[in-house]
Amino acid sequence: MANTEMKHKDNVDGSWYCTDPDDDSGEGCIACNVCYTGAPDIFGEDDDGNAFVKKQPEGDDEVEMAKEQMDACPVSSIGCE
Repeated sequence: MANTEMKHKDNVDGSWYCTDPDDDSGEGCIACNVCYTGAPDIFGEDDDGNAFVKKQPEGDDEVEMAKEQMDACPVSSIGCE
């Protein structure tokens, strides 16, 4: 489960988020590129390749796409409050 205390600084406001790569709990983004290549309208990458939520998902299709990326994330760095 993504650490709500270590959200990436570039996430847009909303319930979906990615964690900062410096999360010591082991849930920080590792720049694997799964989410921002799988759902580029929702997830973006910073200059270091770490993911952040650039647009909160809207509608059933986008929410489903975000859930798929959350499930595919190898380090559980995508969360939804």
